[in-house]
Amino acid sequence: MDPEFAAYLERVRSHRAELGESMAALDAALALPVGLGSLWRRRVRAALTELAHDLRDHRAVTEEPGGLYADAVSRAPRLASLAKLQMKEHLDFIEVVERLLGEREAGLQSPDAVAAHREAATELVGRIVRHRQRGADLIYEAYEVDIGGSG
Repeated sequence: MDPEFAAYLERVRSHRAELGESMAALDAALALPVGLGSLWRRRVRAALTELAHDLRDHRAVTEEPGGLYADAVSRAPRLASLAKLQMKEHLDFIEVVERLLGEREAGLQSPDAVAAHREAATELVGRIVRHRQRGADLIYEAYEVDIGGSG
């Protein structure tokens, strides 16, 4: 593998690890008792804010011209539909996080609103986990490289 591209893959690994940490932080915040009130709200908001940042970074690094998805598809055209799905999901995830942050700004007044917010955020974490699994498979298929599952 070209040394420049190997360095790029290390950058992807680093961003992947940061994304994994922000997902873990959101999962931990969501697991706190809602009865903690403002503490629960602050932790979830902080975790969502960090996740939004890491998702934008992840999208930028994987979708940049000549980046991961473009290169993977040029090496293995059969991966084009999977790469397209991954890129679509990036936009979907960012939209969901922005919506969740907007809900927080508007205020979660009722217990039902808090429960729905928590459920949507929990569902998002699960979707991102599956996205990361497909991403690792895509990278392995294109490069026979393990991008790392611990980050």
